[in-house]
Amino acid sequence: MAYWLIKSEPFKYSWEQFEKDKQTFWDGVRNYAARNHLKAMKKGDLVFFYHSNEGTEIVGIAKVAKEAYQDPTTTEEAWVAVDFKPHKKLKKPVSLIDIKADKRLANMALVRLGRLSVQPVTNEEWNIVMEMAGEK
Repeated sequence: MAYWLIKSEPFKYSWEQFEKDKQTFWDGVRNYAARNHLKAMKKGDLVFFYHSNEGTEIVGIAKVAKEAYQDPTTTEEAWVAVDFKPHKKLKKPVSLIDIKADKRLANMALVRLGRLSVQPVTNEEWNIVMEMAGEK
């Protein structure tokens, strides 16, 4: 299993809305690196759900429900979408400030590549963030 992080601005699509919807598709990604990460996701992979711009914190965990397929918002074959289901709301959201303050997470993509909307997360980073969220 691999770990990932996806970003959403809460005023556009929040964790609360995600939970109400029970499943959603991640579309509209127009960055090649982010697209490649979507393509690499496998059904069952776990994904941090990060509120960007306002809140700037990891608030929950999603699960890949359907692997990459043609993005329905474009006819360009280069772009894909992935389906996610909510898996778990974190006991305690983990803020970007706290992530940046933890030296063990200095190489995390969220710290190094702040604008990338879909990112890989290493096993070690996943475990550290889960510990910070009170989940271990």
